[in-house]
Amino acid sequence: MNLRDVQDQALQLSDRDRLELISVLINSLRHAQSLPQRSLTSHPKPQGVAQSLIGIAKIDAPPPTDAEVKAMLVERRDRQLL
Repeated sequence: MNLRDVQDQALQLSDRDRLELISVLINSLRHAQSLPQRSLTSHPKPQGVAQSLIGIAKIDAPPPTDAEVKAMLVERRDRQLL
């Protein structure tokens, strides 16, 4: 059985079974590599390229209104159909 077969079978599992599979895999990796247990709320600090991307989408303008978003989506759809 190769990785692709395992992936295909995993995607056929229920949500609950996939979560259980994830837990089993993470625990096996922690055991194999003696990784420290991290809480779900602790996040490692971004490094490298990820560090440089922090704040890239921040703008000083207010968010667009619903009408503006709708117009942007129509414009984008029109460009894709050309």
